[in-house]
Amino acid sequence: MSIQLVLNENRKHGVPVKIYTSDIEQGAMQQLRNLAQLEFVHSHIAVMPDVHVGKGATVGSVIPTKSAIIPAAVGVDIGCGMNAVRLSLTASHLPDSLKSLRSIIEQQVPVGFNMHKQIQAKNSTLDPLGKRLKPITDKHPGLLKMLKGFERTWAKQLGTLGGGNHFIELCLDENKDVWVMLHSGSRGIGNCIGQYFINLAKKERQSRFGHVPDHDLSYFAEGSDSFADYVEAVGWAQDYALENRREMMRLVIKSLQSPQAGLPRFQLTKEAINCHHNYVNEEVHFGEQVYVTRKGAISAYAGELGIIPGSMGAKSFIVRGLGAEESFCSCSHGAGRQMSRGKAMRAFTIDELKAQTDGVECRKDKGVIDEIPGAYKDINEVMANQSDLVEVVHTLKQVMCIKG
Repeated sequence: MSIQLVLNENRKHGVPVKIYTSDIEQGAMQQLRNLAQLEFVHSHIAVMPDVHVGKGATVGSVIPTKSAIIPAAVGVDIGCGMNAVRLSLTASHLPDSLKSLRSIIEQQVPVGFNMHKQIQAKNSTLDPLGKRLKPITDKHPGLLKMLKGFERTWAKQLGTLGGGNHFIELCLDENKDVWVMLHSGSRGIGNCIGQYFINLAKKERQSRFGHVPDHDLSYFAEGSDSFADYVEAVGWAQDYALENRREMMRLVIKSLQSPQAGLPRFQLTKEAINCHHNYVNEEVHFGEQVYVTRKGAISAYAGELGIIPGSMGAKSFIVRGLGAEESFCSCSHGAGRQMSRGKAMRAFTIDELKAQTDGVECRKDKGVIDEIPGAYKDINEVMANQSDLVEVVHTLKQVMCIKG
C-alpha cells in the first residue's frame, strides 16, 4: 500500500510529511509537524507504518537533512538493529522442550544490565575500536565519567544483549528451517555517547538554520567542531553495535553447537543481514547528498535484504527492498508500539502474557509484561502498509525468545 497521509502538502508549515499508515497517534503527529519546520530538512519526511511517539523524535521516521544532524533524532540506542542467520537445522532437529537451549544461551550471553565477567571479543575486534575511541574521549573526556569502569565496561559489554525490547530468538520459517535472530545495539557506551551529544546540542543551541520548535530537535551544523565530533562518535557507536551483534551471534551459535545442546552438527546456510535501524548515514536522494537519519527504520534499497521483527508472540519477516525513493529507500523496523510500557504493565496480566506467547519458550513473568504482543501493532497490517517498500522473502515464527 502506498502513502496514506500527507501533512504540510502545501508547504506552509514546513516540508511535507508522507506517512505510510493512517494509524498514527496525535503525539506522533505533533512531533512530525515540529520536525517538518526545520529549515535543513531535505524534500520531505517519510514515516513508516510502525510509527509511534519517541523520545526526541518520532519512532518510524526517516529524516533527510542537509548540512546538519539532530543527535536526539538518532537517539541514545545508537546503531540498534538486527542480525539473522539461517541454520542447516529443521524443526524436527529441535527438542520438544526448548527450555534447556534457552538456558544454555543465557549462560553464554549476558542479558539486561549484566556483562561478561571477562572480555570475550578477540583483540582483532577490540583493538581497532579502542584505537578509534581514544581521540573521541580525548576531545570529550566527560564521556569517561558517564560509564563506570569505562575502558573495561565497553569491552566486556561487547557480545551482550541489554534489556527492553532487545532479544535473541530461535525461529522457524515457512519451510520449517531454523533461524537465529537477534536484536541489540551499542549498549552502555552508545547510550553515553547519545546522551552526551544530545545534551551538548541543547547547550550550544546552534542557530545557523533559524528557529527550532522543540529543544529536543537541537542540531549540529556542518562545519562546526561539534558536528565533526558527533559524526566521528556516532559512526564509532554504529560500528560497535554491528560488532556487538556479530559477537553475540558467535556466542549463540557456539552455545547451540555445544554438546549440552544435544543438536546434530549444522552449518550456517545464510546470513540474512546485520542491519541498523537507529542510525545516520550519508546518502544521495532526489539529486542531493544528505544525511539520512532512520529512527526506527531500516534501509531498503532495491535488492537489499532486511529484517522486520514482530513482537515475541507474532511473526517476523526477512524482506528484500524495492528501492522506493519516496521512502528514501526505507521500510519499518518492526511492528511498533501501540501502547507505552507503563500502560501495558497496567493493562495486561501474567495470564494474558502466557496466552499471547503460547508455544514460545520465553519468560512469562511481570518483568516482561511491557513486551507483551498486545502492546504492539498488528505486524500483518504493518507489512500490508509497506508492500510498496519491500517484498517478503521468508516468514519466521518464534519458538524461543530471550529477553533481558
